[in-house]
Amino acid sequence: MRLAEKLGQMIMGERASTTPEDVRAYHLGAVLSGSGSVPGENRPADWVALNDALWVASTDEADGRTPVPLMYAVDAVHGHANVRGATIFPHQIGLGATRDPQLVARIARIVAREILATGLDWNFAPTLAVARHVYWGRTYESFSDDPSLVATFAEHFVHGIQGTLRDDGVLACAKHWIGDGATFQGIDQGDAQVTEAELQRTHLPPYLAALRANVQTVMVSFNSWNGTKCHAHPYLLTEVLKGRLGFSGLVVSDWDGVDQVAEGLDAAIVLSVNAGVDMIMCAADWRRRLDGLQRAVERGEIPLARIDDAVRRILRVKVRSGLVDRARPSARPWALSETFGSAAHRAVAREAARRSLVLLKHEGATLPLQRTQRIVVAGKHADDVSHQCGGFSAAWQGTHGNEAIEGGTSIWQAIRAIAPAATLSVDGSAADPAAHDVAVVVIGELPYAEGMGDIRPGGRITPPLPGGLRTANLEPYGSTLELATRHPEDLAVISALRAKGIPVVTVLLSGRPLLVDRELAASQAFVAAWLPGSEGAGITDVLFGDHDFEGTLPFPWPAAAPSPDGVAPARFPRGFGRTYR
Repeated sequence: MRLAEKLGQMIMGERASTTPEDVRAYHLGAVLSGSGSVPGENRPADWVALNDALWVASTDEADGRTPVPLMYAVDAVHGHANVRGATIFPHQIGLGATRDPQLVARIARIVAREILATGLDWNFAPTLAVARHVYWGRTYESFSDDPSLVATFAEHFVHGIQGTLRDDGVLACAKHWIGDGATFQGIDQGDAQVTEAELQRTHLPPYLAALRANVQTVMVSFNSWNGTKCHAHPYLLTEVLKGRLGFSGLVVSDWDGVDQVAEGLDAAIVLSVNAGVDMIMCAADWRRRLDGLQRAVERGEIPLARIDDAVRRILRVKVRSGLVDRARPSARPWALSETFGSAAHRAVAREAARRSLVLLKHEGATLPLQRTQRIVVAGKHADDVSHQCGGFSAAWQGTHGNEAIEGGTSIWQAIRAIAPAATLSVDGSAADPAAHDVAVVVIGELPYAEGMGDIRPGGRITPPLPGGLRTANLEPYGSTLELATRHPEDLAVISALRAKGIPVVTVLLSGRPLLVDRELAASQAFVAAWLPGSEGAGITDVLFGDHDFEGTLPFPWPAAAPSPDGVAPARFPRGFGRTYR
Protein backbone atom coordinates (compact mmCIF):
# COMPACT_ATOMS: atom_id res chain seq x y z
CA MET A 1 0.00 0.00 0.00
CA ARG A 2 1.11 3.52 -0.72
CA LEU A 3 1.55 5.88 2.21
CA ALA A 4 -1.54 7.88 1.24
CA GLU A 5 -3.59 4.66 1.31
CA LYS A 6 -2.26 3.72 4.72
CA LEU A 7 -3.00 7.12 6.21
CA GLY A 8 -6.50 7.11 4.74
CA GLN A 9 -7.23 3.80 6.44
CA MET A 10 -6.55 5.50 9.78
CA ILE A 11 -9.31 8.10 9.26
CA MET A 12 -13.00 7.69 10.11
CA GLY A 13 -15.20 10.42 8.63
CA GLU A 14 -18.72 11.34 9.69
CA ARG A 15 -21.47 10.61 7.16
CA ALA A 16 -22.59 14.23 6.78
CA SER A 17 -19.14 15.39 5.68
CA THR A 18 -17.97 12.29 3.78
CA THR A 19 -18.93 11.41 0.21
CA PRO A 20 -18.19 8.29 -1.84
CA GLU A 21 -15.80 10.42 -3.88
CA ASP A 22 -13.96 11.35 -0.67
CA VAL A 23 -13.64 7.69 0.20
CA ARG A 24 -12.28 6.91 -3.26
CA ALA A 25 -9.86 9.84 -3.40
CA TYR A 26 -8.50 9.62 0.13
CA HIS A 27 -8.78 5.86 0.81
CA LEU A 28 -10.76 6.37 4.01
CA GLY A 29 -10.92 3.34 6.26
CA ALA A 30 -14.27 3.96 7.92
CA VAL A 31 -17.34 6.15 8.16
CA LEU A 32 -19.70 6.65 11.09
CA SER A 33 -23.10 8.11 11.69
CA GLY A 34 -23.38 10.03 14.92
CA SER A 35 -26.75 9.91 16.67
CA GLY A 36 -29.26 11.75 14.50
CA SER A 37 -27.05 11.65 11.40
CA VAL A 38 -29.13 9.75 8.86
CA PRO A 39 -29.42 9.34 5.09
CA GLY A 40 -32.50 10.05 3.00
CA GLU A 41 -35.82 9.10 4.62
CA ASN A 42 -33.97 7.14 7.31
CA ARG A 43 -35.28 3.76 6.23
CA PRO A 44 -33.16 0.59 6.02
CA ALA A 45 -33.10 0.91 2.23
CA ASP A 46 -31.58 4.40 2.53
CA TRP A 47 -28.79 3.08 4.74
CA VAL A 48 -28.08 0.14 2.43
CA ALA A 49 -27.96 2.43 -0.60
CA LEU A 50 -25.53 4.79 1.13
CA ASN A 51 -23.21 2.01 2.27
CA ASP A 52 -23.37 0.46 -1.18
CA ALA A 53 -22.03 3.68 -2.68
CA LEU A 54 -19.30 3.96 -0.04
CA TRP A 55 -18.34 0.29 -0.46
CA VAL A 56 -18.09 0.63 -4.24
CA ALA A 57 -15.85 3.66 -3.81
CA SER A 58 -13.58 1.94 -1.29
CA THR A 59 -13.10 -1.15 -3.48
CA ASP A 60 -12.40 0.76 -6.68
CA GLU A 61 -9.15 -0.55 -8.23
CA ALA A 62 -8.78 2.19 -10.83
CA ASP A 63 -5.45 3.99 -11.09
CA GLY A 64 -3.66 1.29 -9.13
CA ARG A 65 -5.69 1.77 -5.92
CA THR A 66 -5.57 -0.96 -3.31
CA PRO A 67 -9.19 -2.06 -2.84
CA VAL A 68 -9.99 -2.16 0.89
CA PRO A 69 -13.67 -2.28 1.92
CA LEU A 70 -14.75 0.52 4.19
CA MET A 71 -16.36 -0.11 7.60
CA TYR A 72 -19.52 1.77 8.56
CA ALA A 73 -20.12 2.27 12.29
CA VAL A 74 -23.02 3.41 14.48
CA ASP A 75 -23.83 3.87 18.18
CA ALA A 76 -26.52 1.18 18.45
CA VAL A 77 -26.15 1.15 22.23
CA HIS A 78 -29.70 -0.04 23.00
CA GLY A 79 -30.94 -1.01 19.58
CA HIS A 80 -30.33 0.47 16.13
CA ALA A 81 -32.13 3.54 17.44
CA ASN A 82 -30.85 5.95 14.79
CA VAL A 83 -33.11 4.30 12.22
CA ARG A 84 -36.87 4.79 11.96
CA GLY A 85 -38.79 1.71 13.00
CA ALA A 86 -35.95 0.02 14.87
CA THR A 87 -36.53 -2.02 18.01
CA ILE A 88 -35.32 -0.02 21.02
CA PHE A 89 -34.35 -1.94 24.14
CA PRO A 90 -33.82 -0.76 27.72
CA HIS A 91 -30.56 1.09 28.26
CA GLN A 92 -27.81 -0.93 29.94
CA ILE A 93 -28.73 0.12 33.48
CA GLY A 94 -32.10 -1.56 32.97
CA LEU A 95 -30.50 -4.68 31.54
CA GLY A 96 -28.29 -4.78 34.62
CA ALA A 97 -31.45 -4.91 36.73
CA THR A 98 -32.53 -8.12 34.96
CA ARG A 99 -29.41 -9.96 36.15
CA ASP A 100 -29.75 -12.17 33.05
CA PRO A 101 -26.69 -12.36 30.78
CA GLN A 102 -28.47 -14.76 28.42
CA LEU A 103 -31.15 -12.14 27.82
CA VAL A 104 -28.41 -9.60 27.08
CA ALA A 105 -26.89 -12.01 24.53
CA ARG A 106 -30.29 -12.42 22.84
CA ILE A 107 -30.74 -8.66 22.70
CA ALA A 108 -27.25 -8.17 21.25
CA ARG A 109 -28.02 -10.78 18.58
CA ILE A 110 -31.17 -8.91 17.59
CA VAL A 111 -29.33 -5.59 17.49
CA ALA A 112 -26.74 -7.18 15.20
CA ARG A 113 -29.51 -8.47 12.92
CA GLU A 114 -31.08 -5.02 12.65
CA ILE A 115 -27.69 -3.43 11.93
CA LEU A 116 -27.06 -6.03 9.23
CA ALA A 117 -30.47 -5.25 7.74
CA THR A 118 -29.19 -1.73 7.07
CA GLY A 119 -25.95 -2.98 5.51
CA LEU A 120 -23.62 -1.71 8.23
CA ASP A 121 -20.59 -3.36 9.83
CA TRP A 122 -19.64 -2.02 13.25
CA ASN A 123 -21.43 -1.18 16.49
CA PHE A 124 -19.88 1.14 19.08
CA ALA A 125 -21.10 -1.04 21.95
CA PRO A 126 -21.02 -2.26 24.66
CA THR A 127 -20.10 0.41 27.16
CA LEU A 128 -18.07 -1.34 29.85
CA ALA A 129 -17.93 1.49 32.36
CA VAL A 130 -18.28 0.55 36.00
CA ALA A 131 -20.07 3.74 37.03
CA ARG A 132 -19.04 4.75 40.55
CA HIS A 133 -20.79 8.10 40.77
CA VAL A 134 -24.45 8.58 39.87
CA TYR A 135 -23.79 12.26 39.11
CA TRP A 136 -22.31 11.01 35.85
CA GLY A 137 -24.55 11.67 32.84
CA ARG A 138 -23.65 8.30 31.31
CA THR A 139 -24.64 6.20 34.33
CA TYR A 140 -27.46 4.62 32.31
CA GLU A 141 -24.89 3.27 29.87
CA SER A 142 -23.38 1.18 32.68
CA PHE A 143 -24.79 -2.23 33.55
CA SER A 144 -23.88 -1.81 37.23
CA ASP A 145 -21.36 -0.54 39.74
CA ASP A 146 -20.46 -4.20 40.35
CA PRO A 147 -17.42 -5.13 38.19
CA SER A 148 -18.28 -8.82 38.14
CA LEU A 149 -21.79 -8.17 36.80
CA VAL A 150 -20.48 -5.78 34.15
CA ALA A 151 -17.86 -8.35 33.15
CA THR A 152 -20.43 -11.12 32.80
CA PHE A 153 -22.67 -8.95 30.65
CA ALA A 154 -19.69 -7.75 28.59
CA GLU A 155 -18.80 -11.27 27.52
CA HIS A 156 -22.36 -12.18 26.57
CA PHE A 157 -22.98 -8.89 24.76
CA VAL A 158 -19.86 -9.24 22.62
CA HIS A 159 -20.71 -12.85 21.74
CA GLY A 160 -24.21 -11.76 20.79
CA ILE A 161 -23.17 -8.83 18.60
CA GLN A 162 -20.26 -10.48 16.80
CA GLY A 163 -21.66 -13.97 16.30
CA THR A 164 -19.19 -15.88 14.19
CA LEU A 165 -17.81 -12.62 12.76
CA ARG A 166 -18.74 -13.62 9.28
CA ASP A 167 -22.19 -13.12 7.72
CA ASP A 168 -24.20 -13.24 10.94
CA GLY A 169 -22.49 -10.63 13.11
CA VAL A 170 -21.12 -7.12 13.25
CA LEU A 171 -18.05 -5.81 15.00
CA ALA A 172 -18.44 -4.98 18.68
CA CYS A 173 -16.49 -2.20 20.37
CA ALA A 174 -15.48 -2.29 24.03
CA LYS A 175 -15.65 1.27 25.33
CA HIS A 176 -14.40 3.51 26.80
CA TRP A 177 -10.86 2.45 27.70
CA ILE A 178 -10.51 3.07 30.64
CA GLY A 179 -11.88 4.58 33.84
CA ASP A 180 -14.73 6.61 32.34
CA GLY A 181 -16.96 5.56 35.22
CA ALA A 182 -14.41 6.59 37.85
CA THR A 183 -14.06 10.32 37.31
CA PHE A 184 -13.95 12.76 40.21
CA GLN A 185 -17.52 13.91 41.04
CA GLY A 186 -18.78 11.90 38.07
CA ILE A 187 -17.75 14.63 35.65
CA ASP A 188 -18.09 13.38 32.09
CA GLN A 189 -14.70 13.36 30.35
CA GLY A 190 -13.14 14.26 33.70
CA ASP A 191 -10.22 12.84 35.65
CA ALA A 192 -10.24 9.34 37.13
CA GLN A 193 -8.26 9.95 40.30
CA VAL A 194 -7.71 6.33 41.30
CA THR A 195 -4.70 4.12 41.89
CA GLU A 196 -3.58 1.56 39.36
CA ALA A 197 -4.62 -1.16 41.79
CA GLU A 198 -8.17 0.28 41.85
CA LEU A 199 -8.19 0.61 38.08
CA GLN A 200 -7.22 -3.06 37.75
CA ARG A 201 -9.57 -4.28 40.47
CA THR A 202 -12.71 -2.38 39.47
CA HIS A 203 -12.49 -1.11 35.90
CA LEU A 204 -10.35 -3.70 34.09
CA PRO A 205 -12.45 -6.91 34.60
CA PRO A 206 -15.11 -6.03 31.98
CA TYR A 207 -12.40 -5.54 29.36
CA LEU A 208 -10.78 -8.84 30.22
CA ALA A 209 -14.18 -10.47 29.67
CA ALA A 210 -14.66 -8.70 26.34
CA LEU A 211 -11.20 -9.80 25.21
CA ARG A 212 -12.07 -13.39 26.14
CA ALA A 213 -15.12 -13.00 23.92
CA ASN A 214 -12.82 -11.96 21.03
CA VAL A 215 -13.84 -8.32 20.82
CA GLN A 216 -12.06 -6.80 17.84
CA THR A 217 -12.19 -3.07 18.55
CA VAL A 218 -11.66 -0.89 21.60
CA MET A 219 -12.61 2.79 21.85
CA VAL A 220 -10.46 5.14 23.91
CA SER A 221 -12.13 7.17 26.65
CA PHE A 222 -12.35 10.95 26.76
CA ASN A 223 -11.40 10.92 30.43
CA SER A 224 -7.96 11.29 31.97
CA TRP A 225 -6.27 8.99 34.44
CA ASN A 226 -4.56 10.93 37.20
CA GLY A 227 -4.03 13.94 35.00
CA THR A 228 -3.12 12.32 31.66
CA LYS A 229 -5.66 12.00 28.88
CA CYS A 230 -6.34 8.40 27.89
CA HIS A 231 -6.06 9.40 24.23
CA ALA A 232 -2.42 10.32 24.89
CA HIS A 233 -1.54 7.53 27.32
CA PRO A 234 1.03 5.12 25.83
CA TYR A 235 1.15 3.12 29.05
CA LEU A 236 -2.59 2.35 28.97
CA LEU A 237 -2.99 2.01 25.20
CA THR A 238 0.21 0.30 24.12
CA GLU A 239 1.94 -1.22 27.12
CA VAL A 240 -1.15 -2.51 28.92
CA LEU A 241 -3.87 -3.05 26.30
CA LYS A 242 -1.80 -4.07 23.31
CA GLY A 243 1.16 -5.46 25.23
CA ARG A 244 0.26 -7.16 28.50
CA LEU A 245 -3.30 -8.02 27.48
CA GLY A 246 -2.31 -9.04 23.96
CA PHE A 247 -5.05 -7.11 22.17
CA SER A 248 -4.40 -7.46 18.44
CA GLY A 249 -7.44 -5.60 17.12
CA LEU A 250 -7.76 -1.89 16.44
CA VAL A 251 -7.97 1.02 18.86
CA VAL A 252 -10.27 3.83 17.73
CA SER A 253 -10.47 7.30 19.21
CA ASP A 254 -13.73 8.75 20.45
CA TRP A 255 -15.51 11.61 18.65
CA ASP A 256 -12.74 14.21 18.13
CA GLY A 257 -11.15 12.84 21.30
CA VAL A 258 -7.70 13.31 19.81
CA ASP A 259 -8.24 17.07 19.78
CA GLN A 260 -8.36 17.32 23.58
CA VAL A 261 -4.81 16.15 24.31
CA ALA A 262 -2.91 19.24 23.12
CA GLU A 263 -3.58 22.84 22.09
CA GLY A 264 -2.54 22.33 18.47
CA LEU A 265 -4.15 19.66 16.28
CA ASP A 266 -0.85 18.46 14.80
CA ALA A 267 0.65 18.01 18.26
CA ALA A 268 -2.51 16.22 19.42
CA ILE A 269 -2.33 13.79 16.50
CA VAL A 270 1.32 13.01 17.22
CA LEU A 271 0.66 12.36 20.89
CA SER A 272 -2.41 10.20 20.28
CA VAL A 273 -1.14 8.06 17.43
CA ASN A 274 2.21 7.47 19.12
CA ALA A 275 0.33 6.55 22.29
CA GLY A 276 -1.53 3.81 20.42
CA VAL A 277 -4.59 5.24 18.66
CA ASP A 278 -4.95 3.37 15.36
CA MET A 279 -8.00 5.09 13.86
CA ILE A 280 -9.05 8.72 14.34
CA MET A 281 -12.80 9.33 14.62
CA CYS A 282 -13.64 12.75 13.19
CA ALA A 283 -16.81 14.68 13.92
CA ALA A 284 -16.64 16.83 10.81
CA ASP A 285 -13.33 18.07 9.39
CA TRP A 286 -11.56 14.79 8.69
CA ARG A 287 -9.35 16.43 6.04
CA ARG A 288 -7.56 18.47 8.73
CA ARG A 289 -6.82 15.28 10.69
CA LEU A 290 -5.61 13.47 7.58
CA ASP A 291 -3.38 16.40 6.60
CA GLY A 292 -2.03 16.63 10.14
CA LEU A 293 -1.28 12.92 10.15
CA GLN A 294 0.60 13.21 6.88
CA ARG A 295 2.63 16.20 8.11
CA ALA A 296 3.57 14.31 11.26
CA VAL A 297 4.86 11.37 9.22
CA GLU A 298 6.77 13.60 6.82
CA ARG A 299 8.44 15.34 9.76
CA GLY A 300 9.34 12.02 11.33
CA GLU A 301 7.23 12.74 14.41
CA ILE A 302 5.26 9.53 13.91
CA PRO A 303 7.47 6.63 12.81
CA LEU A 304 6.45 4.66 9.75
CA ALA A 305 6.57 1.55 11.92
CA ARG A 306 3.74 2.99 14.06
CA ILE A 307 1.71 3.76 10.90
CA ASP A 308 2.27 0.22 9.63
CA ASP A 309 1.24 -1.26 12.97
CA ALA A 310 -1.98 0.77 12.99
CA VAL A 311 -2.86 -0.17 9.41
CA ARG A 312 -2.09 -3.86 10.01
CA ARG A 313 -4.51 -3.79 12.92
CA ILE A 314 -7.21 -2.14 10.82
CA LEU A 315 -6.75 -4.60 7.97
CA ARG A 316 -6.58 -7.52 10.40
CA VAL A 317 -9.99 -6.57 11.80
CA LYS A 318 -11.44 -6.23 8.32
CA VAL A 319 -10.16 -9.69 7.43
CA ARG A 320 -11.27 -11.32 10.70
CA SER A 321 -14.74 -9.81 10.42
CA GLY A 322 -15.16 -11.24 6.93
CA LEU A 323 -15.55 -7.76 5.49
CA VAL A 324 -12.97 -8.31 2.77
CA ASP A 325 -14.87 -11.38 1.56
CA ARG A 326 -18.37 -9.91 1.73
CA ALA A 327 -20.40 -8.78 -1.23
CA ARG A 328 -21.59 -5.22 -1.49
CA PRO A 329 -24.01 -4.37 1.35
CA SER A 330 -27.18 -4.75 -0.72
CA ALA A 331 -26.17 -8.31 -1.71
CA ARG A 332 -25.48 -9.57 1.81
CA PRO A 333 -27.73 -12.24 3.35
CA TRP A 334 -29.36 -10.01 5.99
CA ALA A 335 -29.69 -6.84 3.91
CA LEU A 336 -33.20 -5.35 4.11
CA SER A 337 -34.35 -8.26 6.26
CA GLU A 338 -38.02 -8.10 7.17
CA THR A 339 -37.06 -8.90 10.76
CA PHE A 340 -36.03 -5.24 11.21
CA GLY A 341 -38.34 -3.84 13.89
CA SER A 342 -40.41 -7.02 13.70
CA ALA A 343 -42.99 -8.24 16.20
CA ALA A 344 -40.59 -11.00 17.25
CA HIS A 345 -37.83 -8.49 18.01
CA ARG A 346 -40.25 -6.20 19.86
CA ALA A 347 -41.42 -9.14 21.96
CA VAL A 348 -37.88 -9.50 23.30
CA ALA A 349 -37.67 -5.76 23.99
CA ARG A 350 -41.00 -6.02 25.85
CA GLU A 351 -39.66 -8.92 27.88
CA ALA A 352 -36.50 -6.98 28.71
CA ALA A 353 -38.54 -3.95 29.82
CA ARG A 354 -40.75 -5.96 32.18
CA ARG A 355 -37.84 -7.89 33.63
CA SER A 356 -35.91 -4.67 34.30
CA LEU A 357 -38.61 -3.16 36.56
CA VAL A 358 -37.70 -2.84 40.23
CA LEU A 359 -40.47 -2.52 42.82
CA LEU A 360 -39.15 -0.23 45.56
CA LYS A 361 -42.34 0.20 47.57
CA HIS A 362 -45.75 -1.49 47.80
CA GLU A 363 -48.37 -0.74 50.43
CA GLY A 364 -51.64 -2.60 50.78
CA ALA A 365 -53.23 -4.14 47.72
CA THR A 366 -52.63 -1.30 45.27
CA LEU A 367 -50.90 -3.67 42.86
CA PRO A 368 -51.48 -5.55 40.70
CA LEU A 369 -53.95 -3.33 38.88
CA GLN A 370 -57.19 -4.76 37.54
CA ARG A 371 -58.33 -4.30 33.96
CA THR A 372 -61.78 -3.29 35.17
CA GLN A 373 -60.51 -0.51 37.42
CA ARG A 374 -61.11 3.15 36.67
CA ILE A 375 -57.50 4.26 36.29
CA VAL A 376 -56.31 7.81 35.78
CA VAL A 377 -52.93 7.96 34.08
CA ALA A 378 -50.86 11.09 34.72
CA GLY A 379 -47.35 12.50 34.59
CA LYS A 380 -45.28 14.08 31.82
CA HIS A 381 -43.84 10.73 30.70
CA ALA A 382 -47.13 8.82 30.58
CA ASP A 383 -47.68 9.21 26.85
CA ASP A 384 -44.17 9.76 25.50
CA VAL A 385 -42.25 6.91 23.90
CA SER A 386 -39.22 9.15 23.34
CA HIS A 387 -38.94 9.76 27.08
CA GLN A 388 -39.09 6.01 27.69
CA CYS A 389 -36.10 5.59 25.38
CA GLY A 390 -33.89 8.42 26.67
CA GLY A 391 -30.67 9.54 25.02
CA PHE A 392 -29.14 7.99 21.89
CA SER A 393 -32.66 7.48 20.50
CA ALA A 394 -33.37 9.15 17.13
CA ALA A 395 -31.01 11.93 18.26
CA TRP A 396 -27.93 12.22 20.47
CA GLN A 397 -29.81 13.90 23.32
CA GLY A 398 -32.96 11.93 22.66
CA THR A 399 -36.19 13.61 21.64
CA HIS A 400 -39.80 14.12 22.72
CA GLY A 401 -43.19 12.71 21.78
CA ASN A 402 -44.37 9.52 20.11
CA GLU A 403 -43.76 10.34 16.45
CA ALA A 404 -39.96 10.10 16.50
CA ILE A 405 -39.96 6.50 17.76
CA GLU A 406 -41.89 4.74 15.05
CA GLY A 407 -43.64 1.53 16.06
CA GLY A 408 -43.23 2.12 19.80
CA THR A 409 -45.90 2.00 22.49
CA SER A 410 -46.19 4.52 25.31
CA ILE A 411 -47.16 3.44 28.81
CA TRP A 412 -50.51 5.22 28.44
CA GLN A 413 -51.16 3.47 25.11
CA ALA A 414 -50.33 0.12 26.71
CA ILE A 415 -52.70 0.78 29.64
CA ARG A 416 -55.51 1.99 27.40
CA ALA A 417 -55.22 -1.16 25.28
CA ILE A 418 -56.12 -3.43 28.21
CA ALA A 419 -58.05 -1.18 30.61
CA PRO A 420 -60.96 0.42 28.73
CA ALA A 421 -62.03 2.57 31.70
CA ALA A 422 -58.63 4.27 31.95
CA THR A 423 -58.32 8.00 31.23
CA LEU A 424 -55.34 10.26 30.61
CA SER A 425 -54.79 13.49 32.54
CA VAL A 426 -51.13 14.49 32.27
CA ASP A 427 -51.26 17.05 35.08
CA GLY A 428 -53.79 15.06 37.11
CA SER A 429 -56.30 17.91 37.17
CA ALA A 430 -59.08 15.75 35.73
CA ALA A 431 -58.70 13.11 38.43
CA ASP A 432 -61.83 12.63 40.54
CA PRO A 433 -62.06 10.33 43.56
CA ALA A 434 -65.66 9.60 42.60
CA ALA A 435 -64.61 8.55 39.11
CA HIS A 436 -61.16 6.99 39.62
CA ASP A 437 -60.03 4.06 41.73
CA VAL A 438 -56.28 4.45 41.33
CA ALA A 439 -53.70 6.63 39.59
CA VAL A 440 -50.63 5.62 37.63
CA VAL A 441 -48.19 8.54 37.52
CA VAL A 442 -45.18 8.34 35.19
CA ILE A 443 -42.46 10.80 36.21
CA GLY A 444 -38.71 11.32 36.05
CA GLU A 445 -35.82 12.77 34.13
CA LEU A 446 -36.01 14.14 30.61
CA PRO A 447 -33.77 12.57 27.93
CA TYR A 448 -30.07 13.42 27.98
CA ALA A 449 -26.72 12.01 26.90
CA GLU A 450 -23.11 12.27 28.04
CA GLY A 451 -22.08 15.48 29.80
CA MET A 452 -25.49 17.07 29.33
CA GLY A 453 -26.75 14.51 31.80
CA ASP A 454 -24.17 15.35 34.49
CA ILE A 455 -25.28 16.51 37.91
CA ARG A 456 -22.85 19.21 39.00
CA PRO A 457 -23.30 20.93 42.36
CA GLY A 458 -23.44 24.64 41.75
CA GLY A 459 -24.48 24.01 38.15
CA ARG A 460 -21.00 24.70 36.76
CA ILE A 461 -20.80 24.24 32.98
CA THR A 462 -17.02 23.87 33.00
CA PRO A 463 -15.94 22.22 36.25
CA PRO A 464 -12.42 22.67 37.59
CA LEU A 465 -10.04 19.97 36.42
CA PRO A 466 -6.44 19.43 37.51
CA GLY A 467 -3.58 20.57 35.32
CA GLY A 468 -5.80 22.49 32.92
CA LEU A 469 -7.28 19.29 31.48
CA ARG A 470 -9.80 19.89 28.72
CA THR A 471 -13.31 18.50 28.53
CA ALA A 472 -16.41 19.20 26.45
CA ASN A 473 -18.09 22.47 27.45
CA LEU A 474 -21.61 21.08 27.87
CA GLU A 475 -24.37 22.42 30.06
CA PRO A 476 -25.11 19.81 32.77
CA TYR A 477 -28.55 18.43 33.55
CA GLY A 478 -28.75 20.06 36.95
CA SER A 479 -27.13 20.65 40.29
CA THR A 480 -28.89 18.05 42.45
CA LEU A 481 -30.09 14.45 42.38
CA GLU A 482 -33.24 15.47 44.23
CA LEU A 483 -36.11 14.98 41.79
CA ALA A 484 -38.45 17.31 43.68
CA THR A 485 -35.98 20.16 43.16
CA ARG A 486 -35.10 19.43 39.54
CA HIS A 487 -38.65 18.49 38.48
CA PRO A 488 -41.13 19.85 41.01
CA GLU A 489 -43.97 19.22 38.57
CA ASP A 490 -43.69 15.50 39.27
CA LEU A 491 -44.22 15.78 43.01
CA ALA A 492 -47.00 18.29 42.40
CA VAL A 493 -49.01 15.76 40.38
CA ILE A 494 -48.49 12.99 42.94
CA SER A 495 -49.36 15.29 45.86
CA ALA A 496 -52.52 16.57 44.16
CA LEU A 497 -53.75 13.05 43.56
CA ARG A 498 -52.88 12.00 47.07
CA ALA A 499 -54.76 15.02 48.45
CA LYS A 500 -57.85 13.81 46.57
CA GLY A 501 -57.55 10.45 48.26
CA ILE A 502 -56.65 8.55 45.09
CA PRO A 503 -54.03 5.82 45.63
CA VAL A 504 -50.91 6.49 43.55
CA VAL A 505 -48.71 4.03 41.70
CA THR A 506 -45.57 5.93 40.64
CA VAL A 507 -43.44 4.77 37.73
CA LEU A 508 -40.05 6.52 37.62
CA LEU A 509 -38.20 6.87 34.32
CA SER A 510 -34.58 7.78 34.95
CA GLY A 511 -31.05 7.07 33.84
CA ARG A 512 -29.83 6.54 37.42
CA PRO A 513 -31.04 6.27 41.01
CA LEU A 514 -32.36 9.61 42.27
CA LEU A 515 -33.24 11.18 45.59
CA VAL A 516 -37.00 10.58 45.66
CA ASP A 517 -37.92 10.37 49.34
CA ARG A 518 -40.85 12.77 49.01
CA GLU A 519 -42.23 10.99 45.94
CA LEU A 520 -41.81 7.63 47.66
CA ALA A 521 -43.63 8.83 50.76
CA ALA A 522 -46.58 10.11 48.72
CA SER A 523 -46.99 6.89 46.70
CA GLN A 524 -48.63 3.63 47.65
CA ALA A 525 -46.41 1.81 45.14
CA PHE A 526 -43.19 2.98 43.50
CA VAL A 527 -41.48 1.37 40.51
CA ALA A 528 -38.02 2.13 39.11
CA ALA A 529 -38.44 1.57 35.37
CA TRP A 530 -35.10 3.06 34.23
CA LEU A 531 -35.24 3.87 30.48
CA PRO A 532 -37.28 0.89 29.27
CA GLY A 533 -37.24 1.50 25.52
CA SER A 534 -39.93 1.45 22.88
CA GLU A 535 -42.21 -1.22 24.32
CA GLY A 536 -44.43 0.31 27.00
CA ALA A 537 -46.44 -2.89 27.29
CA GLY A 538 -43.52 -4.35 29.20
CA ILE A 539 -44.53 -2.08 32.09
CA THR A 540 -48.21 -2.99 31.96
CA ASP A 541 -47.35 -6.70 31.84
CA VAL A 542 -46.14 -6.31 35.42
CA LEU A 543 -48.44 -3.58 36.75
CA PHE A 544 -51.46 -5.68 35.83
CA GLY A 545 -50.01 -8.88 37.26
CA ASP A 546 -49.46 -10.92 34.10
CA HIS A 547 -45.88 -11.23 35.36
CA ASP A 548 -44.31 -10.58 38.74
CA PHE A 549 -41.52 -8.11 39.35
CA GLU A 550 -38.11 -9.69 38.69
CA GLY A 551 -35.71 -6.73 38.58
CA THR A 552 -33.27 -5.89 41.34
CA LEU A 553 -31.21 -2.75 41.75
CA PRO A 554 -27.94 -2.81 39.74
CA PHE A 555 -26.71 0.14 41.83
CA PRO A 556 -27.32 1.09 45.45
CA TRP A 557 -30.14 3.65 45.71
CA PRO A 558 -28.83 6.69 47.60
CA ALA A 559 -30.50 8.20 50.66
CA ALA A 560 -28.46 11.41 50.42
CA ALA A 561 -26.22 13.29 48.01
CA PRO A 562 -23.00 11.38 47.32
CA SER A 563 -19.52 12.54 48.28
CA PRO A 564 -17.09 13.66 45.53
CA ASP A 565 -15.90 10.06 45.15
CA GLY A 566 -19.48 8.78 44.78
CA VAL A 567 -20.05 7.29 48.24
CA ALA A 568 -23.54 7.76 49.70
CA PRO A 569 -25.67 6.08 52.35
CA ALA A 570 -28.05 3.61 50.73
CA ARG A 571 -31.82 3.94 50.91
CA PHE A 572 -31.94 0.55 49.20
CA PRO A 573 -28.91 -1.71 48.67
CA ARG A 574 -27.75 -3.09 45.36
CA GLY A 575 -29.79 -6.23 44.69
CA PHE A 576 -32.94 -4.89 46.36
CA GLY A 577 -36.30 -5.47 44.72
CA ARG A 578 -39.74 -6.43 45.98
CA THR A 579 -42.18 -8.85 44.37
CA TYR A 580 -45.90 -9.60 44.66
CA ARG A 581 -45.10 -12.75 46.61
